[in-house]
Amino acid sequence: MTDNFPSLKLRFALMVYSVLWWVLMPIVLLYLRKRGAKDPLYKSHLAERFGIYPNARPDAVWVHAVSLGEMRSATPLIRALLARGDHVVTTHFTPAGRREAQREFAGEIASGQVQPVWVPFEYGFAYRRFLRAFAPKYGLVMEIEIWPRMIMACRKQGTPLFMCNAQYPRKSYEKDRGGLRAALLAGFAGGFVKSQAQKDRFADAGMSNIHITGELRFDQPIPQAHLDAAATVRDHFTKGRPAYTLTSVVEGEDHIYIDMIRQTPDACFVYVPRAPERFDEVAAMLRDAGVRFARRSDLFDAALEPVQPLDDIDVLLGDSMGEMYFYLGLCDRAIVGGGFVTKGAHNVIEPLALKKPVIVGPHIWTIEYPATEAIAAGVCTHVANPKALQDAVGHPAIVTDAQITQFYAAHAGGVTRTLAALDRLF
Repeated sequence: MTDNFPSLKLRFALMVYSVLWWVLMPIVLLYLRKRGAKDPLYKSHLAERFGIYPNARPDAVWVHAVSLGEMRSATPLIRALLARGDHVVTTHFTPAGRREAQREFAGEIASGQVQPVWVPFEYGFAYRRFLRAFAPKYGLVMEIEIWPRMIMACRKQGTPLFMCNAQYPRKSYEKDRGGLRAALLAGFAGGFVKSQAQKDRFADAGMSNIHITGELRFDQPIPQAHLDAAATVRDHFTKGRPAYTLTSVVEGEDHIYIDMIRQTPDACFVYVPRAPERFDEVAAMLRDAGVRFARRSDLFDAALEPVQPLDDIDVLLGDSMGEMYFYLGLCDRAIVGGGFVTKGAHNVIEPLALKKPVIVGPHIWTIEYPATEAIAAGVCTHVANPKALQDAVGHPAIVTDAQITQFYAAHAGGVTRTLAALDRLF
């Protein structure tokens, strides 16, 4: 850790930041109440947001996975930590992250090995309560999440806090250089990052003790039950047609994908919105576009057994969470959402794990690693605009299983490298 951290400028900024959190607390609570109208989990366990955890088990490994994507990244590492005899507390800000932890680790939660809770609000007193309750050996912040009070409380308490599976996207890195957000990186005990380029960026921003460990998602478990369920109904759904799964589609790009579907009458599609609050909205869009579709919730039971035939539909709307491998099992190729909005594309690794070639839109700065490497290896097609997307769907590139297998093998092993780095530190 840097001896002169935090600087006088950063100290002043933290004071202002703290005051703003007190002033804006009514707005934060109103936000949770508003989101809670659609998803009641937002309003549940409110005391945890203020650092009150009645059933905390101390001496935990703390994994902060703010939402769904971060939790999926963390899953293989948590499995490895549990196998070594650790117990884990996971913290989340959104219901999607907490639900994924509850779904993935239901048995371990019941046995007390895993405890998912809300991350405290950005108050020093809330983090003091959290750190006293769980007394974590160390904290792992998944991806790149920079919470000033979290960082400062851990330093004061002496809890080592690391970024894990971290990347510093070029756009964020260039925007942050010399700024207060980058200055906070020196407050971490270190980082486990995805590539040499990421190490260079974090080091330039002021972080020390950086280890290149790769991408954890290459090691994530694949639920065989989802693949078996997909295999059972795949032929009934596709009827010999080319099949595409659109994963993690976000607001602002639906019109592009729905137009593509309408222009590709000889193919079938699985359409998976990223957020559950968008399920009804997307259903309405498909209906208004005249697309023949049905919802997963109407066609399958909780065990993914079909309760209605899949006849006479061109689109299956994936209105569920945690079943992406089932949806990917139905397709020949995947189109990863987020790439047609400036916030950037989402994970390409899950499709490649099933040897499904991938198509991504123009904005891939959020997944620079491993998308750049996947494009270079020929297992991912990078399209610049909707017309190029249509061409890629109509005339797909030839990609072999061997290409994907070679690419995947070259990038796996992130869990082993992360555990090795932790062993050297503790």
